[in-house]
Amino acid sequence: MPLKKPARDFNPLWREWDRSAQKEGQRNTVYFVNGDQYTGEWKDNKKWGKGTFIWKKKGAIYDGDWANDMRNGYGTYSLPLATGDYRKVYSGGWKDDKRQGYGTNFYKENEFYEGEWHQGKRSGWGRMYYEDGAVYEGEWLNGCRHGNGMLRLANENRYEGSWKEGKKTRRW
Repeated sequence: MPLKKPARDFNPLWREWDRSAQKEGQRNTVYFVNGDQYTGEWKDNKKWGKGTFIWKKKGAIYDGDWANDMRNGYGTYSLPLATGDYRKVYSGGWKDDKRQGYGTNFYKENEFYEGEWHQGKRSGWGRMYYEDGAVYEGEWLNGCRHGNGMLRLANENRYEGSWKEGKKTRRW
């Protein structure tokens, strides 16, 4: 009577390699072909959770929350300085890779905006501190002063009233 071996399950090696290459949960640094790198959490092969992304071309760093491969939640975006340190550019809320919610954007050392953002633009209530000492506090829409607000200049002169598309307006 001949001996018959049971049929062996055949799984090509690529299936095992593919399974082990899937990114899920906390991972060490993942390097991309263009030199970018990401260290953090993954879900379904997408950046999801807490993580740090470094763009090689700019040297910029984003450290914060991710969802569906995009910046979502709270995070900080910084750019490198010639000294090797980093300059914080934005710290606050993100949604679908755009500034959203409350956050602070630093334009220059003494010039920054703190307030509400929508779709990556200043929208809602906010306060802008200008390099020359002027301060605008009020409403914004699509990155421009729009609505009620007060501009206080460094020499203590001020305008309180309505704004439309960045310009002073009168209500009759």
